[in-house]
Amino acid sequence: MAFTGWPEEAIEFYEGLEADNSKAYWTDHKAAYEEKVRAPMVALVAELEPEFGDGKIFRPYRDVRFSKDKAPYKTNIGAWFDRGAYVQLSAQGLAAGAGMYQMTPEQLDRYRRAVDADDSGEALVRIVADAARLKISVTGHERLKNAPRGYPRDHPRADLLRNKDLVAWKEWAPAAWLGTAKAKAKLLEFLRQTEPMNAWLDKYVGRSGV
Repeated sequence: MAFTGWPEEAIEFYEGLEADNSKAYWTDHKAAYEEKVRAPMVALVAELEPEFGDGKIFRPYRDVRFSKDKAPYKTNIGAWFDRGAYVQLSAQGLAAGAGMYQMTPEQLDRYRRAVDADDSGEALVRIVADAARLKISVTGHERLKNAPRGYPRDHPRADLLRNKDLVAWKEWAPAAWLGTAKAKAKLLEFLRQTEPMNAWLDKYVGRSGV
């Protein structure tokens, strides 16, 4: 099955789930989820894997064991790829991410050392600036208020040092093109534009904690 976008029913499914996040709603609309939401994601992942590595589609069920919010179902479908790519569909539309989310302590130490070093640090500054010109946001999902301990508060790259991870992100509101192969084209454009950041992370931080 070739990826041809998500039909309008996929957005409607998540609009309904946001309004009624219950087992009854899920059971009544599971067929729509499988056909209109998950099946297109499966096709998309298969087409992106040759370029971005093995993909994993996240389960639709929330882990509510330690959460005050006991809503049982995620209000989006997301897929992650080994080479640092992420795609997501929800009632708000399509979204894509790249980078390194939730670094291990070892990764974070390597990241900070690379930001601190002039050559690698300035290279990252240029990458982030280039992304901004393309209207791509690059920031940390988690950030410190100041530069971390051991680094001066007035460090020239203090803003980057404050990050506890590094993520590029872009969103697109629902539109007619979402139901066509153009959705893949938009994702590919974003993911290729963020390749320099992923290459920097691969070189200086590494995809594992060892």
